[in-house]
Formats: sequence, C-alpha cells, structure tokens
Amino acid sequence: MFRNSLPSALVRRSPVIENLFRFGLAFVLFAFATSHACRANADDNTPAESKRPRGEAIFQAGEQGYHTFRIPSLCVATDGTVIAFCEGRLAGRGDSGNIDLVYKRSTDGGVTWSDLQILWDDESNTCGNPCPVVDRETGKISLLLTWNLGRDTEREIIGQTSEDTRHVYLSHSPDHGLTWTTPTDITDAVKPNTWTWYATGPGSGIQIKHGKHAGRLVIPCDHMEAGTEHKYSHAIYSDDGGDTWQAGERTPKRDVNECEVVELSGGRLMLNMRNYDRSRTVRQIAISNTGGESWFDQTFAPELVEPICQAAIRRLRWPQDDQPGTILFSNPASANKRVNMTLRASHDEGATWPKQIVLHSGPSAYSDLAVLPDQTILCLYEAGERSPYEAIYLARVASNELD
Repeated sequence: MFRNSLPSALVRRSPVIENLFRFGLAFVLFAFATSHACRANADDNTPAESKRPRGEAIFQAGEQGYHTFRIPSLCVATDGTVIAFCEGRLAGRGDSGNIDLVYKRSTDGGVTWSDLQILWDDESNTCGNPCPVVDRETGKISLLLTWNLGRDTEREIIGQTSEDTRHVYLSHSPDHGLTWTTPTDITDAVKPNTWTWYATGPGSGIQIKHGKHAGRLVIPCDHMEAGTEHKYSHAIYSDDGGDTWQAGERTPKRDVNECEVVELSGGRLMLNMRNYDRSRTVRQIAISNTGGESWFDQTFAPELVEPICQAAIRRLRWPQDDQPGTILFSNPASANKRVNMTLRASHDEGATWPKQIVLHSGPSAYSDLAVLPDQTILCLYEAGERSPYEAIYLARVASNELD
C-alpha cells in the first residue's frame, strides 16, 4: 500500500526514504489518535491514567470488619492533636443501614495514628455525617452528627413514608478527642417540622475570628422541605461554646445541599455548596454578613468544577501587612465523574483559584481540610485505584507548594 503511493523511481532508488516515509506516516497517525484521546479526556476532566493517591490510607475498606469507610471529617485540637472521623459502614457502601461513627487520633501531625475507635454504635441504626468544630478559647470540641433508623432509607424519609425521621445529635470532647460525651438529641432546636432530610456538613465547621460575631461556632448543614424535592443549605450556630445551638435561614435558592463554610475578611462568611443545577457543572456559593444567620448573593463559582459531590474549604492564613490571605479548597475536579482529587488555593478571598495540586488523578470523592500550627495542610479524602471508596487517605502538603 505505502509502496504504491510513492513514485516508482524514488522507491527503486531510495529504500531508506521509503522507510522514513512509512515511519513518518505511522507517527502522524499515532499523534492524531493520542491527541484525540487526550482532548476527549480534557473535555470531561477525566485523567488519562491513575497514579497512586498521595498520602497514606488512614481507613482501609475491610478494617475491623467494616465493609467501607466513607464521609471523612477532620479537625485539629488546641494541643495540636489531629482527629480524623468517618462513617464505618458494615452492610455496604450505601447511606442507610448499620453505620457507626468512628475516628482515629494523631499526636504527631498526621504521621502516625491510633487504632480505630468507635465513637457511636447504635446497634443497626445509622450514625454519621460527622462535623466537628473546635472552640479555640476553651479547647472543647463540639461534634455535630445525624441519626436515623437503619431500616429507614433517605427516599422514605424525604417522602415521609419512613417509620421515623432524621435527627440531629451533639457530642463533646473536653480532652482533645480522648473521650466523648454520649450524643444527645438537639433536633428540636435546629430542625423545623417542615424539614425532612437533614445533614450536618459533612466535613467540619468553623469558629468566627473577626467582627461582631467573633467566637461564634458555625456548622454548615443542608435539608429538604416537606412535600417537595427542593434541596437547600443552611447553617446552625452556637454563641455559648457549643452548649446550645440554633438554626439560621436557608439559602435564597434551591438545588444545593452538602456544604462547608469559611470566614472571609470583613467579618463575612462564604458558604460553598454542592450544586444540583446542571446548567453549570460547578459549585455554588452564598455570602453572609450576619454570622451565618442569613445568606445572600447566591451564585456559581465558575472555576470550581464538580461532578455533584461534596467538597471542602478552609482558611490557611489571613491577610496581613501587604501579604494576601489564602483560602484552600478540595474536591474531585471533574464535570461528570468522581475523579481527580484536586487541592486549590485562592489569594483573593475566593474570587479566583490560580494554584492547584492534583492529589489523585483517579477515582476520588469526599474530602475535608485542616491546617496544623506550622501551616502544614492536611487533606483527608476518599480514593482508590478502581473505586473512590477503597480507602480514606491523608495527604500532608507544605503550604509553599501552593504559593
């Protein structure tokens, strides 16, 4: 075929040229195919290949009889102890059934970890959605979480055909996560009767540092309203160190749920939310100048691409002198698949996100962020080689990697 496409005289006189021609044509075809594949992958942000997740597996599927570990949550106590929470799912990957709330502690910045501890095991019921917040003045950790009967599914709770409903619980640790109080039901204080499904976080909350609401503890939440399929985000807050809690108003627009919150300069808060409005395959955000009591300016975050999944946001440093502050964000950065766990940094209070590090190009899903006293960044995230739910990894990232 190639021989017939060349001038006969050239073929007779220069077989070297013919071989070069054959090689060149093959190279062109290979380059075209490779370019086309890469372009297809770029269109949906799917990586061409998966490398091993960065960091170490803190919770591994099958550990201590648990089928799967999901819903990572992270906090750093005032003494520097790192606590990693998640759901230990006994029956499988699903969100219903026998689910325990478990955790591990690290006293060396996430390098080594304690054995797995069970914080709450309520027989065959569902105990999950951990969302801790640390009071920097007292050191007390408040852990917000949710509970439902293991035999009630999310669909049944939303449709009000379930035997019971979703409840909100509170536990405290006075000693940097060594011990925890028995979870108590605070549903009546934070969940109106017109709300069906409810989730705390998942992820972690914040304590406001500046402005008239300084000291307030804020936990991001979401809910659904009775008789509708409408999803909304909201926050609950405490002004007495986590002893009592109340709910703020929901977001102005629907089609958002799982969220995290970060404090901006000027005493404002930003709520960063999972987005179900698929006219834009990116996150949504909303702003509060009332310490989480109400929200406005709900809009899309154009750089924060997402495949409908949870994400994390955290303050790394505040602006000072002539230096800008830094906010961190992590999620599976893909328009339609849970892959490509990416850590981003913004140096303009979340307006743009020019810096990024891919922690795992392959299957990945939920995550949470924390910052050590020495500014080391911790990202606790779900990842695996074939599925996002094979393990929960902890990546330690030096802050200068995102400068």
